[in-house]
Amino acid sequence: MLPSRRDFPKDFVFGAATSAFQIEGSGFGAAGPSHWDTFAATPGTIADHSDARRACDHYHRWPEDLDLVQQAGFDAYRFSTSWARIMPDGRNAAARGLDFYDRLVDGMLERGLKPFLTFYHWDLPAALATRGGWQNRDIAAHFADYCRVVHARLGDRIASAATLNEPWCIAWLSHFLGQHAPGLRDIRAAGHAMHNTLLAHATALAALRAEGAENLGIVLNFETAAPAEDSPDSRAATELQDAIYNQWFIRALMGQGYPEAALRALEPHLPTGWQQDMAAIAAPLDWLGVNYYTRAHYRHAPGPWPHAEARPGPLPKTQMGWEIRPEGLTEFLLRLKNDHCGDLPLYVTENGMALAAGDDPSRDPDRIAFIGDHLRAAKAAMDRGVDLRGFFYWSLLDNFEWAFGHGPRFGLVHVDYATMRRVPKASWHAFRRMLRG
Repeated sequence: MLPSRRDFPKDFVFGAATSAFQIEGSGFGAAGPSHWDTFAATPGTIADHSDARRACDHYHRWPEDLDLVQQAGFDAYRFSTSWARIMPDGRNAAARGLDFYDRLVDGMLERGLKPFLTFYHWDLPAALATRGGWQNRDIAAHFADYCRVVHARLGDRIASAATLNEPWCIAWLSHFLGQHAPGLRDIRAAGHAMHNTLLAHATALAALRAEGAENLGIVLNFETAAPAEDSPDSRAATELQDAIYNQWFIRALMGQGYPEAALRALEPHLPTGWQQDMAAIAAPLDWLGVNYYTRAHYRHAPGPWPHAEARPGPLPKTQMGWEIRPEGLTEFLLRLKNDHCGDLPLYVTENGMALAAGDDPSRDPDRIAFIGDHLRAAKAAMDRGVDLRGFFYWSLLDNFEWAFGHGPRFGLVHVDYATMRRVPKASWHAFRRMLRG
């Protein structure tokens, strides 16, 4: 059961979240190819061999989808613009792409929804990917140009904007682990991307500030790291993974420098002169977005650095195999306040649960329990002094879940991928009861 709306401040923002590539359909509207389109066209990269050329057909069905956000009683809608749709070649704006987002933002405002924009949710134009993408320092200037173009068209109506979504996924998951586009397993590529994502954020932030943009932030993902075994080696592996995953980006953004535990091995693979960028990377934010889903367990592994292997935890799992541990959200919000952010306003920008499709969307008890437990965990952090301003559920719709294809279903709304029919799940109705009383 979900808590009461009255348990939260009157101005607390409740929203639903999506991303452009996962729902719009990259084959529509003259969008250029992104590196996710080329990644999906490579055999063995997507679990069910699908792609996102149609996705959820949101490009054509956006009015219906925004109606679902409004009817549930949400205050806000977190969405992303597609760089490849707006700039098919990565550098020159296309009116057709901007016109689509113009209509989309106006549609939100007509329904009383606050638009929470993310400039980049992983769909890098393929034209830039072929020139090195996030490995290339030039990406920072290209990204700032893109953000300026989007702000010039939409900025007068946006409630809030984030530069990047989950730079750990953009850099590490994609360039070191090879699980996301561009699918590299290259420590030097990863080192460059780990720095250049932050440089791009800083360059875009400065450009947007110069254009008068306000209420700007960035979205990071966090997951609790725990030893899989009670041994010094497993504890050391866990501390290193925590430094890479949970500390690298937030420490740099808060002017605390890269964590020494990770820097010792990564520094030889960082761009030359990286130290000169750190002051710009630490420019003040207006807010920080927190994406939280799970806890990970690690043990020592032989072979090259970082000598760590993930192992399943003991608690119940989602369809993704992710352990369900709501109290980790409380812990991370407090950790951010106490160790890094102080009184910087925070938002839970993503939290959700993947479940296999059932025969009856009107039954969704596990997701309802998951949402309720994490809302209570968020409130527990607020009761201990965390300045948490909002909570966004991931995701509004079942969608293209990256390398997992169309299998995992995070949505509050069931999508039949053959007919594109939308059916609100019991969890959508639970939010509606909570938010509309």
